[in-house]
Amino acid sequence: MTKLLAGITSLIFCLSALPSADAETTPAICLPAQSGCITVKIRELKKPEGMLGVLLYSSKQGFPDKPDRALARRVKKISGTEHEVRFENIPYGTYAVSVLHDENSNGKMDKTFIGIPREGFGVSNNPKIKTGPPKFSEALFSLDQKQTEVTVTMKYF
Repeated sequence: MTKLLAGITSLIFCLSALPSADAETTPAICLPAQSGCITVKIRELKKPEGMLGVLLYSSKQGFPDKPDRALARRVKKISGTEHEVRFENIPYGTYAVSVLHDENSNGKMDKTFIGIPREGFGVSNNPKIKTGPPKFSEALFSLDQKQTEVTVTMKYF
């Protein structure tokens, strides 16, 4: 029932964005009625060089290191040791973020022969790193208002 009401609300929102018969015709942008912005603050980058890859996941599939499974992604050239990345018009729900500091800008996470990362990484909620990558459930946060802020502290081995 709640999903049905949300769908009807979205449809009404979309229809109300359409121009009237005597209005100037401009393209209408239809956004989900319940959407917001996620601002990811990235802290403690070791070097102000390379690229920053930020992935937003809506499920555990592919988390934390499969960009093709991410809901959204941002890539940014690094110019300092702290950065912000925004994901806008994201439907309310639960998400997790992973960040890669691609120090040599080769587009991937460099690892040792036994799989230990050679470059910086981080995930939302900054869980303690054990054996293996953090779990999606450890990095979950909710977007249930127009603006949510997440801070990721980078880790290096």
